[in-house]
Amino acid sequence: MPDRIWPGIPDGTRQNPLVDRAKDPVAWFEKVYSDIPLTTQWDDGQHSGDGLGTTPSSSSSQPRMVFSMLADLDVADGHRVLEIGTGTGWNAGLLSHRLGGGSVVSVEYDGAVAGEAETRLRAAGLHPLVVVGDGRRGFGESAPYDHVIATCSIGTVPPAWVEQTRTGGIIVAPWGTEYGGEAIARLVVGDDGTASGRFTRSSAFMRLRQQRPDRAPHAAYLKGQEWPADGARSSTALSPAEVGGWVEQFAIGLQVPGAFWTVERYDDGAYTLWTYGTDRRSWASADYEPGASEFEVVQSGPRKLWDETEAAHRWWQKQGQPGFDRFGLTVDSDGERVWLDSPENPVPAVN
Repeated sequence: MPDRIWPGIPDGTRQNPLVDRAKDPVAWFEKVYSDIPLTTQWDDGQHSGDGLGTTPSSSSSQPRMVFSMLADLDVADGHRVLEIGTGTGWNAGLLSHRLGGGSVVSVEYDGAVAGEAETRLRAAGLHPLVVVGDGRRGFGESAPYDHVIATCSIGTVPPAWVEQTRTGGIIVAPWGTEYGGEAIARLVVGDDGTASGRFTRSSAFMRLRQQRPDRAPHAAYLKGQEWPADGARSSTALSPAEVGGWVEQFAIGLQVPGAFWTVERYDDGAYTLWTYGTDRRSWASADYEPGASEFEVVQSGPRKLWDETEAAHRWWQKQGQPGFDRFGLTVDSDGERVWLDSPENPVPAVN
């Protein structure tokens, strides 16, 4: 671990103040050996100082998640592994200790992060091949691999990961929708070049840098007008709070592509859930008030985003409110499809 860390909490949604090993080694060791994520870089390295940055951009994952993903990977003697996202180097170090450094390739996009990780790995007597590069491309020079593991989340599986994995090999990666929700996909590569498998558990990782969404600001949707602008008013019995769970977001995001949300909170516990289309033309607002049974909705643009959200939520309820473990993912020459219970039952998009 680096000397400067910002400890998180188990669900990974908040960072606490800096802990500096040079100033407080007891606290540093306590946090490093806790079952929590540790932020190690902010804002792609542009942040300086001891305070919190704007967006975490590199971290050491929660140990429980690291070990669970390694269990999903199921390595054995003689296996060769490609890791996407070196980060601190800890995961690459664990794999190198188990398999030998010559059997592990770790690709990191950020040169400074890669260099610091490699220095710490060498000091620990561990020698994986650390490569600075675009993780989407994998590392063909050392392919094929028995396993590929990503320590960053993705919205689509890069084709190179499948191509560089041998038949019967395993790909383990956090996969999430643009709307929200994320889980660990465990895919097995077939002899026909496809990859398919179930999601194993919930996750919350930083996005692969080349797959980060480019989202327009709120003002781009209202186009200088005051709310409700040209929006059509209606009401709903579906509380905005009922669509905010992690698996609910996942199920909605599968059926409502090209959409994302933000929350505007007020002092009395009320809030507005804003949903936006990536077309930069459609938006919806749903006002939550504690104790209410009806909630005001305003929608604008060619897509009726709250109507789509409601339809997706109804589908999820009709299926028995499935958890992540009932969903799966198939990647082939036609793209990728998420399914429920079996590949023959793809999750439908809202019409």
